[in-house]
Amino acid sequence: MTSRWGFPDFDDHEGVHLFTDPKSGLQAVIAIHSTHLGPAGGGVRFWHYPNETDAITDALRLSRGMSYKNAMAGLPMGGGKGVVLAGPDRAKTPELLKAFGRAIQSLSGRYVTAEDVGMSDQDMVTIATETKHVSGLPVASGAAGGNPGPSTALGVYLGVKAAAKRGLGADGMKGVHVAIQGVGSVGGGLARLLAADGARLTLADVDAGRAQALADELGGEAVAADAILSVEADIVSPNALGAILTEASIAGLRTKVIAGGANNQLATPEDGWRLHARGITYAPDYVINAGGIINVCLEYLGQGDRAEVEARIRKIPERLDQVWDESARTGEPAAAVADKIAQRLIGRG
Repeated sequence: MTSRWGFPDFDDHEGVHLFTDPKSGLQAVIAIHSTHLGPAGGGVRFWHYPNETDAITDALRLSRGMSYKNAMAGLPMGGGKGVVLAGPDRAKTPELLKAFGRAIQSLSGRYVTAEDVGMSDQDMVTIATETKHVSGLPVASGAAGGNPGPSTALGVYLGVKAAAKRGLGADGMKGVHVAIQGVGSVGGGLARLLAADGARLTLADVDAGRAQALADELGGEAVAADAILSVEADIVSPNALGAILTEASIAGLRTKVIAGGANNQLATPEDGWRLHARGITYAPDYVINAGGIINVCLEYLGQGDRAEVEARIRKIPERLDQVWDESARTGEPAAAVADKIAQRLIGRG
């Protein structure tokens, strides 16, 4: 980021748009990082932030991640992200969602939204009453689109298996101990897929009851949310919010592999080097978690059905191997290698 804007995560973004609608109470940010490959695709997050600066920073980081994610997934879309600031009560009304839809429409197709944390496919239906630039809508069986969570979970699952093979030499997941942080749509779906393979699971969530219920269902163990990153496990899988891999948390890791669906897991670029120095196999988040955007992008573009979505998701391990192979050749961390590949793809290499 250029210092003149005062945001360290500003990365030559094409536009950062701030919206308010006093009547509905909307306060939102839409950050467009790049449209080099196509319209800026990325979901909208509904979250309560301590202050407006934190919301803008989140939008900046997430939109850059979407540029990289869409490029690495081979999608004809750039990167953007929406953030709707929630109040302490997290009240969300149809009027607020419609106002956000009008904000999207004012950008004339440069940004295409879909659901993210705090949003649902039914929220997308409401937003779509005010703009056509929305995806992740309910669709007929077998069609591309709908809730992106299961598609993200499938991609993360395939990526976790690839990471287990790369970092542990494991040909399957039976008996592999995976500690999962966050058991919502993505982490919960991942847990069920891994349990079916015979993996040993330790689960945590800010909703402790949800983690315990899933652990009981799958025969795993639940631990406190603030303890999961230091659990001794073969694989730690972050599937909640970002910036959880810090100098302090990396020092406390007792694992050989980090592979999960959370966005922006590294608090700083230096943390990628810290993982690398410890010999921990890291699956760059925007490579492993691309399943959801593949699903909603193909829906928006009208390119293919559910079978095509899954065929593209199954290429995620191949892309991870490309990153890990280049990391091994160059001696650079996987995170840095992935960034360089993505930057080349969006014309910034």
